[in-house]
Amino acid sequence: LPKVIHPTDSYGQFCGQKGTPNTKKSILFYFNILKCANPAVLINLQCPTTQMCVSKCPDRFATYTDMQLQYQITAAPWEYYRLFCKPGFNNPTKPVAQVLRDEDCPSMIVPSRPFLQRCFPDFITLNGTLTVAKRTHFKDALDKARSVTELRDAANGITGLVDAKEVGMKIVEDYAASWNWILIGLVIALVVSLIFILLLRFTAGLLLWFTIIAVILVIAYGIWHCYLEFSLLRQQPGADVTIVDIGFQTDVTVYLHLSQTWLIFLIALCTIEASILIILIFLRKRVWIAIALLREGSKAVSYIMSTLFYPIITFLLLAICISYFSVTSVFLASSGDAIYKVMAAEPNCMYANKTCDPETFNKTNVSKTCPGAQCTFAFYGGETPYHRYLFILQLSNLLIFLWLVNFIIALGQCTLAGAFASYYWARRKPQDIPTCPLFSSFSRAIRYHTGSLAFGALILALVQMARVILEYLDSKLKGASNVAARFLLCCLKCCFWCLERFIKFMNRNAYIMIAIYGKCFCTSARDAFCLLMRNVVRVAVLDRVTDFLLFLGKVLIAGSVGVIAFFFFTHKIPIVQEDVPTLHYYWVPLLTVIFGSYLIAHGFFSVYAMCVDTLFLCFCEDLERNDGSPEKPFLMSAELHSILRKTEHH
Repeated sequence: LPKVIHPTDSYGQFCGQKGTPNTKKSILFYFNILKCANPAVLINLQCPTTQMCVSKCPDRFATYTDMQLQYQITAAPWEYYRLFCKPGFNNPTKPVAQVLRDEDCPSMIVPSRPFLQRCFPDFITLNGTLTVAKRTHFKDALDKARSVTELRDAANGITGLVDAKEVGMKIVEDYAASWNWILIGLVIALVVSLIFILLLRFTAGLLLWFTIIAVILVIAYGIWHCYLEFSLLRQQPGADVTIVDIGFQTDVTVYLHLSQTWLIFLIALCTIEASILIILIFLRKRVWIAIALLREGSKAVSYIMSTLFYPIITFLLLAICISYFSVTSVFLASSGDAIYKVMAAEPNCMYANKTCDPETFNKTNVSKTCPGAQCTFAFYGGETPYHRYLFILQLSNLLIFLWLVNFIIALGQCTLAGAFASYYWARRKPQDIPTCPLFSSFSRAIRYHTGSLAFGALILALVQMARVILEYLDSKLKGASNVAARFLLCCLKCCFWCLERFIKFMNRNAYIMIAIYGKCFCTSARDAFCLLMRNVVRVAVLDRVTDFLLFLGKVLIAGSVGVIAFFFFTHKIPIVQEDVPTLHYYWVPLLTVIFGSYLIAHGFFSVYAMCVDTLFLCFCEDLERNDGSPEKPFLMSAELHSILRKTEHH
């Protein structure tokens, strides 16, 4: 872990690591930061200049030449300057040219401050001018005048990072001042989500029909408005020019002055309106069944309230899984020996990026062939079989991670499905629902179905792994000119995305069948698929209706809590005005509350969606296994039964 946390000097030693000569030297210092013109160079720890660990950054301008002149009078400047020279170097009279050649000392030092454990020039903007220690110019070792803007270019983007650090500090302060109010906002979101789900049994139909009618009316208004605009423009001269005639225009308003544009809008809206009305006329009974199932889902959740808090267990298991993956990845990435590479000062050096040994580097002909080249620490690795297959090990670690994540999600889905299935198949509700249905279902899933869940999770993990590899190949081919390869890759990515979606859908329904019947994964997946295919229209309607209602619920909850939070943090609520903390950015707690509310609502609604899906499969099974006779009575609710009877009657 120290290999990842601490910056590393040119010799592969860690700055600030305990038990080393650098224990008290925790900051990395660059001998000539002007050579690091590209900020990416600094972040990648690849800069063609000597890097050394120091205990503090320089606080003044000085050059090696000035120090030598002052040394003839007093030793104090040298005592300060040598803090930034190579350890053990104590020859201030050594000629400048030789010192710079051997890189014993930096050619100059500039006032700096530590950031990200590295010394960066201490930029301050005075009256719109960039300065370092109130100076805009300074001299380098060769007495050449250099501008502070050169330093700025050398550390370009670093000032942005410093500003980001200040913003980060303000955000932390805002969180510290408002964390209790954020928690209150999230508790409100939790309560509202709970109430919303419990009230769906009364409001599901009302909400859905209200939204459908609202959409129809909005589109009808759009048709009327488009017709009005079209009628007015037809009477105006010059408005009958076609879109093809005027071609592509960046100003979109130009098109709004053409009658043809409004005619296109009119036809499009009429088509959408007609489609919605036809679908509603033909599928109204299916919509009623979907609403009845949503109501039944709300009722089931109210009987088994513990299911709503199951996502917390999933979250904790996922946190353990992510921690394991992260730690393993870090140890794999940081294992090995220090590898040094030739860092060339000139672009056409033939030895650039070749492996080298810092102890023998000066004796090789590399420095003669490429003047100014250095042997600097690059990364940790090695040439052993272990290091050669390190990439394979990282991929294996990723596959195990995906497998574990999918297994945890599968375990949650199977547990919830088992609990809700026990509700549906109870003859008398709630008397016949078993005690602790959630715990019983969890125990069954762990004891009997671990293999089935792991097999389903592995299939999904392999498809996701293929997608990750395709994304990696795509990033590598970004600059390639091979159009055929890019097109093939794009098609493969699209296919695997569709395959992943399909497998997720099938796995979800297979886990429900496993929870109901306890059969193996393949049999359950086949049974679920056949059952869904026999009820394909019902599946489509229920899926769309459920998704829509739950999305509406999430937006309503996140939006309403967000509006209250906005009025609160902007001092618009007079009753609690004195209690509102003073903040740098009111959007920090506001966005946290909105995002947190959405996540809480998503957690609750994912349980509810699982409930509806389980009840739907049970409902389809019930229809096929029973016929409503005294010998084989339906186990569905009275409401579902009455809707079904009406459908059959019609």
